Amino acid sequence: MFEAAKVGRSVSKQDFKAQRDELRTQLLEAQRELTESRIPVIVIVAGVEAAGKGEVVNRLNEWLDTRGMQTFAFWDQSDEENERPRYWRFWRTLPARGEIAILFGGWYLAPIEHRFAGHCDDAALDAELARIVDFERALTQDGNLVVKFWFHLSEPDQKARLKELSRDDRSRWKMLPKKSKFSEQYQLFEYIAERVIRQTDRGIAPWYLIEAEDKRYRDLTVGKTLLQAIRARLKQPLPIEPPATADPLELPESTSAQITLLDQLDLSQRLERDEYKTLLKQYQREVNDLAWRAYNQKRSIVLVFEGADAGGKGGAIRRITSAVDARLYRTIPIAAPTDEEKAHHYLWRFWRHLPRAGHMIIYDRSWYGRVLVERVEGFASETEWRRAYSEINEFEEQLVENGAVLLKFWLQVSEDEQLRRFQDREQTPYKQYKITDEDWRNREKWPLYKLAVNEMVARTSTEYAPWTLVEGDDKPFARIKVLRTLCERLRTALDNSAAPVPGSGITRCGYQTTQEAT
Repeated sequence: MFEAAKVGRSVSKQDFKAQRDELRTQLLEAQRELTESRIPVIVIVAGVEAAGKGEVVNRLNEWLDTRGMQTFAFWDQSDEENERPRYWRFWRTLPARGEIAILFGGWYLAPIEHRFAGHCDDAALDAELARIVDFERALTQDGNLVVKFWFHLSEPDQKARLKELSRDDRSRWKMLPKKSKFSEQYQLFEYIAERVIRQTDRGIAPWYLIEAEDKRYRDLTVGKTLLQAIRARLKQPLPIEPPATADPLELPESTSAQITLLDQLDLSQRLERDEYKTLLKQYQREVNDLAWRAYNQKRSIVLVFEGADAGGKGGAIRRITSAVDARLYRTIPIAAPTDEEKAHHYLWRFWRHLPRAGHMIIYDRSWYGRVLVERVEGFASETEWRRAYSEINEFEEQLVENGAVLLKFWLQVSEDEQLRRFQDREQTPYKQYKITDEDWRNREKWPLYKLAVNEMVARTSTEYAPWTLVEGDDKPFARIKVLRTLCERLRTALDNSAAPVPGSGITRCGYQTTQEAT
């Protein structure tokens, strides 16, 4: 593969100067069009040691308008990053629509380093590369342009370049806070790099191999390639959406097939007041104890509350928060996205709120809005909400893989009970803020929401993140079921010493291993 990057191409000083100014003008014009088209661009810069990756990035920052771009280097992970899933640090750096982000190594650096150091084998590396392909597919389908550059040198050229750099005490290479040892085992590194590139080179996010021996050729080639990629993307300002296909889980239109999982719930279940008070004290006391155990074990807790309007989500959440120390949790109410949130992938606003190890976060509404309200109300296209199921499953898998205890609750009420609660809210002054015209409009689409919920549960109730359906007509019964489920799941997770925790051995490449942690 890398033979094409060892040919010895070069550009003279005269030719470089002749092409540089025109290329810079064209890049600035393309950048302006990107801003107007609101297309985000992610540039991955990777390659062999001493290939001049930093010089290239500095050149791009010279040629482009830095007010619309940011550069990120992923050196040692911070404490905040260590306590969250690995991709958290990358989601935080994703550019807003119309902007450019340049990532040194990006999500490729850690898998390559770990495979090179022997912390994982080829199979584990391949598993992580499959995740990367899924991640990049999600980004490109959301409208991002992903451009990946791999800079390569032959082994003799690399040795000569390293020798030259080692003599210059002021070289940027010498000032790096951390230098890899890739050059000490050139053949092994090249083997790993070829495996990485072959398995992640896709039409939606291709790799561009750049011969780095001649600096002028290298810089011009990068500039021209980036310009070409941007221009091609500008011709397709919207993500290409394949036509929707028939789905085996889609319910037929016949009335007999309209029975959903929600119809199987026994909404008549009740709990006597005295029993409710007794159980409430018992479970609230246990929730508090378990929250502190989770804190001491560095296990984060993620709670997701969804449900029918007036289904009792707020009341259930308050029974948890009133029991847990306020220093251990945050509640995130999810409403319509802000302008900043709209400028990113829909999962971006949820990634950014993930808790540190040992803390709890409670989502009042969540990423499931993509396959519920956005689906029913037409805010997301059919292609967008259909692909969201796999994106959500991948997101949740990463949470659990990192040691989080994830619980998802759907609180359901009957149509009659919902109507009664709506009317009660209208008639009670201190509850009137809870009822809006939108609630009444949503009620008219009750059958559509039932079908959407049924498909959501069928597709996203996984072994690692199952849904708990809560019968909500009787508020005391619903609240106790939520608390009891929370206690049982937390108790099981915290008693399971084999469960993954941040910093423990993970089978995928790219994560801190037990050996490194100790």
